[in-house]
Amino acid sequence: MKKCLKALCIILILLMPLNIKAIELDISSKNAILYNMDSNEVLYEKNSENKVQIASLTKIMTAMVALENIDDLDKTVIINSSDLKGAKEANLVTAGFTVGEVVTYKDLLYGLLLPSGADAAKAIARNIAGSEEAFIKLMNEKVKELRLENTHFSNVIGLDDERNYSTVKDLFTIFSKALENDTFKAIIKTKEYKTSDGKLTFKSTIQKNAKAFNIEIPYVLGGKTGTTTGAGLCLATIAKENNVNYILVTTGALYDKKAPHHIEDAKTIYDYFIQNYSNQKIVDKRKSFKILETKYAKEGKIKLYPSKNIIKYLPNNYNKNNIKYEYDGVEKVTPFTKRKLGTLKIYYKNELLYEETVYLKGKLHFSILNFIKTNTLSILGFIFIIILITLLKRAKK
Repeated sequence: MKKCLKALCIILILLMPLNIKAIELDISSKNAILYNMDSNEVLYEKNSENKVQIASLTKIMTAMVALENIDDLDKTVIINSSDLKGAKEANLVTAGFTVGEVVTYKDLLYGLLLPSGADAAKAIARNIAGSEEAFIKLMNEKVKELRLENTHFSNVIGLDDERNYSTVKDLFTIFSKALENDTFKAIIKTKEYKTSDGKLTFKSTIQKNAKAFNIEIPYVLGGKTGTTTGAGLCLATIAKENNVNYILVTTGALYDKKAPHHIEDAKTIYDYFIQNYSNQKIVDKRKSFKILETKYAKEGKIKLYPSKNIIKYLPNNYNKNNIKYEYDGVEKVTPFTKRKLGTLKIYYKNELLYEETVYLKGKLHFSILNFIKTNTLSILGFIFIIILITLLKRAKK
């Protein structure tokens, strides 16, 4: 009975494609947001505006601010004792850098984003801004620039702190902005990186955990994990499947060393949408939407076509009958008709998808024969009048 009800719910959901966000999925994460980057629309939300602690997803902002202030990724810096201070006592994850080691900014960024190294975060902050406090100020200035009203940073690592918080909605904005930087995007998509001196090798935490627990997520291209007791398990990923680009951010999954619930949640969310939705070509520019009659032309009829294909992210079983064309314009054309014919509006259910001006393409050729056929009575009447006038003039003479 429960299975039947569940199946019925899924069918009803699929029949309401314009309210995708209302879908409920069985996930551990308390907060989530899934975004379709191609159509610029939110596909799924769960408590997306709740302010929460975000663990090492903080380092996404750390990396973004760093990249905006680094001129040369190959420039070297020296790791000092302050970069490692308190890391062992607080049981923080480190990249493995040692005091006195000479590393590049590129090494630090990979150490920051792949193993989520606290040492890399502190070294970046110190070398760019002079201190962690000064760097945090830069992070919060970026928050203001991005107009994020529900985000604030108090550290560069992601330590549990009531003053270090965000929402998955704001994190999506931060993550998508960071992805505009090619270096950032390349780093989070990297599965393995060896430092410039060859001493350390960093591996993607996401792929490492997925492999360890036999979780199949081949469509996930990369991302950033975060874990603290206060924030739970957090995750930000990018994925691509069937030519659709996604961004997913989740926070607050159950903190459990025996299972990566955040990665399981990502699989649940991605799999649902990948299996049930896709980009549908709902308007084909090769298919005519209207046939116009002609007058005085050699051409019998004229077919009108949309100027472009229209792609819409919809359920795989969407009803094609819900696509409606509304043409408002000339119904019959002649060789003398102006090129602008009218307007075309295309709807999916009650949603206006597209509107364009319709123009006459090609040239209509004037046909004397069709002109005569169309105006036979008028022509005969005209000839009769001419003959009558001629006869009357002769009669008067």
